[in-house]
Amino acid sequence: MSTLQRSTAEEATEQRPDVGAAPPHVPLSAGRGRGAGRGFASALRGGGRVSGLDGLRTVAVVLVIVYHVEPDLVPGGSVGVDVFFTISGFVITRLLVREYARTGGIGLWSFYRRRWLRLMPALLVMCAVTALLSVTFALPLFQGAWVAAALAAGSVVNLVRAADAGTYSDLTAPLSHTWSLGVEEQFYLAWPLLLLALLRHVRARAVLACVAVLCVLPVVWRTVLWDPSAAHRIYNGPDTRADQLLIGALLALVLARLRADDPRLAALRRWAGRLCLPALTLLGLIAWQIPITEVSGWNPVWYTVGFLVAAVLTACVVAALELCPESLPSRLLSLSTPVWIGRNLSYGMYLWHYPVIRLLHDLGVRGDQLLPAGLAATLAAALASYALVERPLARRARHRVRRLEPVVVPERSPAL
Repeated sequence: MSTLQRSTAEEATEQRPDVGAAPPHVPLSAGRGRGAGRGFASALRGGGRVSGLDGLRTVAVVLVIVYHVEPDLVPGGSVGVDVFFTISGFVITRLLVREYARTGGIGLWSFYRRRWLRLMPALLVMCAVTALLSVTFALPLFQGAWVAAALAAGSVVNLVRAADAGTYSDLTAPLSHTWSLGVEEQFYLAWPLLLLALLRHVRARAVLACVAVLCVLPVVWRTVLWDPSAAHRIYNGPDTRADQLLIGALLALVLARLRADDPRLAALRRWAGRLCLPALTLLGLIAWQIPITEVSGWNPVWYTVGFLVAAVLTACVVAALELCPESLPSRLLSLSTPVWIGRNLSYGMYLWHYPVIRLLHDLGVRGDQLLPAGLAATLAAALASYALVERPLARRARHRVRRLEPVVVPERSPAL
């Protein structure tokens, strides 16, 4: 059954941000900290969704699904996970630094609550369905899946997989794709705390320098750890994959730092436009030609600097989508259909594709039929998740934020 019987690893979602939901109201005392937005005034500029990013999400999730079903078509298709990591770091950091620039603080409890509501209910539903299949029906690929469902619900699949030195164990196999969700959840837990500490205690320029250093540390750590027996540890570890999220975070901070009239921003826009298409081409070549998760792909080049290279290439694309909306790649990735799918269904598609494809395989769907059937069934499951779980919760969260927003009463003009 292609990679479903080989333990592989991917992810495909930047969990889409809560754009449209205003940052929580922070008391004025929270804005008395050093800097209260000083040095990141451009964080308040613009603020709308970047359509091209949603289109890029669609490309990445389809790439991952194809890789899971037909790995020979795209042996390096797991690079879609790398793309999502960098997008996630960029979008989340942009939201956090915008809130800090506006209020002088970050509402951590509100952030964690929004992330939980956005990610966990749909994940828990998928885990519950998988567990139910494992105890109700005699499906070979779902035997013992309730254990994998429990690990996935706790966002620790990546930690369990990192402990496997040889072939991946069967413990997490039914939901092994959720390893990357664990990496992202662990990043979301730690990064706001670290970023807030940096923003409050060092100058804006020093924040950029600190994050740049943090981007390099995982590469050094992977080099220290490298051994073929450590491939699982490196691939699944939140510490060894942090640079891919941090590269996106660094880009968000740079864009928030540079003012609209800064010549460095013009230079960044110019180079991003030039490098976007070559970066996309290189990412496509990696997906097409370079095996990553198979034993043959466990090589020191990719497992040390390769992850960083993929993140930098993705950051070039993200910068171009942000700064050059009229460029050809931006226009192509901003077409309405991929944008809508990426905005509303990419997370659900990633959540459901692995158990859906395993179920189809157990039901006898084979060969050339598995990929189209899997894509269709995954889309149907993602639509159901969006309509029944994700969208209602998003509406409820937005309604709650509106109720909590302070009412601003304009001052009366003095009587003439």
